[in-house]
Amino acid sequence: MTATSGSAQKIADEFLRAWLGRDVEKALGFLADDIVCEAPSGRFEGLDRYRQFLEPFASSLISGRVIDVLGDDTHAATVYTTETPFAKDFRGMDYITVEDGRISHVISVFDLSPAIRARGNPQQ
Repeated sequence: MTATSGSAQKIADEFLRAWLGRDVEKALGFLADDIVCEAPSGRFEGLDRYRQFLEPFASSLISGRVIDVLGDDTHAATVYTTETPFAKDFRGMDYITVEDGRISHVISVFDLSPAIRARGNPQQ
């Protein structure tokens, strides 16, 4: 990926800003019905499963900030930070594939340890 703008970059940026703003319905509108998400917490297939993954986190956000979104017409990489009840600077990255104007695949990368510590289970 060498371009820093394109249709996938624009879609990824709007998707990221929607869920960082706690607008899960708007965010889900950017996704294909058969979305596949690979994340540290598991693999999620389909719009309903992705909603179950995204909604609890997005609705718990205190704030969120886009660090950067790079992309071209088919792929984009997003980098962001959030403030949550369990971490002040909870950072993440997503590698997004766009097909036919919709996000079809997301690889999410984030550290689960702040959430695990917040649940009182520091051994995992």
